[in-house]
Amino acid sequence: MSKILIVEDYKDLSEFYQEFLEGDTLFTASDGEAAVALYKEHKPDVVLMDLKLPKKSGIDATKEIIQFDSKAKIIAITAYGSTIGSKALEAGAKEVLRKPVRFNELKEIIAKYKSI
Repeated sequence: MSKILIVEDYKDLSEFYQEFLEGDTLFTASDGEAAVALYKEHKPDVVLMDLKLPKKSGIDATKEIIQFDSKAKIIAITAYGSTIGSKALEAGAKEVLRKPVRFNELKEIIAKYKSI
């Protein structure tokens, strides 16, 4: 069983991820500040990070998590263009997925990083 941190401010999508990832230990945050705090407390195996978040952006949260743990496995998820995706990669994200997320692709990527 893996620990996964879901960082998503849209409640319905967060709940959908939680149902999709049932069976793993899940932590959820709806803003970047909570994401960093939960990461530091639980050190999850994988982070699903929305990039447009209140309080602290997903980019800034990614940078802060990477400073805390350079081996963090963060998968950025965004509905916005490739510009913000490239910023997420520069900040330390391992992959960028575009919304709407194809759940088969998400499942494969999570499995890939859970095994590393």
